This record gives sequence, C-alpha cells and structure tokens, in this order.
Amino acid sequence: MLMRTDPFRELDRLTQHFFGGTPAGTWSRPTSMPLDAYRNGDEFVVAFDLPGVSPDAIDLDIERNVLTVKAERRPLDLPDGAQAHVTERPYGVFSRQLFLGDALDTNRIQAKYDNGVLVVRIPVAEQAKPRKVQVAVEGSKAPRSIDA
Repeated sequence: MLMRTDPFRELDRLTQHFFGGTPAGTWSRPTSMPLDAYRNGDEFVVAFDLPGVSPDAIDLDIERNVLTVKAERRPLDLPDGAQAHVTERPYGVFSRQLFLGDALDTNRIQAKYDNGVLVVRIPVAEQAKPRKVQVAVEGSKAPRSIDA
C-alpha cells in the first residue's frame, strides 16, 4: 500500500554527516523527514516528525496517488549582537514523497499537526475492503456466503 522513494537519500545524509555540511536540506535541496506508518483497521496512518516547524510552513499535496509533504524550519532569529555558539538543530526544507497504492482512498485524506508530529490518515478504499459474495447453489433456493 505504501512505497518509499529515493533510496539514495540515506546515503546522501550519511555523506553530509561525514564530510560536513548542513544537517538538513537547503531551500533549493530538501532533505527527508523521519516517519512511522501503520495500518489500523480501515485506515492507513503515517506520522511525520516535524519538531519546531510552524503549522503554516507545512504543505501537503496529492497528485496521481503520490503524497508529497514539504515543511520548512527557519533558523532562529537571534537578537542584535547575539552570537551563536552551537547550531545543531536542522533547518531548511524537509520533503518526503510516498506512493499510495490504489487500495487507499486519496479523496478522503485527513491531516492533523500536534506537538511537532504531523499525522496523516488515509482510509482504505471501499473496493479494497474484504467483503462477502453471495453464491447461488444449484438446486438450492438459499444462497450461501463466501468470503472474498
């Protein structure tokens, strides 16, 4: 139901870690954001970690069963005359794309942002849910059920 994209992002992140560079993406080159995904009954849930990101800096788009999440965290605005000594928190543009299978209903997606976690809920499409099919038995008046 869900496929991850861009297998080289982790390699790119490790390369940045070993050879220096910004711990997150730049505004021209976004980096990935961590996520958890699971199915709960008739919905698929994806939780993205976005601590310190303003809710108005989060953008969700769906196009042809591809869910794109983009978020931006700006560096701290230091007071005049203040000098930064340590800057370890990542900033810049974060982006993640997920391919959603046809078994999910992309028309009824819901998203909620709370305490730095963006939770996206995607219902399972009606045609993908298990259902019973009535089968008529030759010589019998009552149909019997078979699980599909």
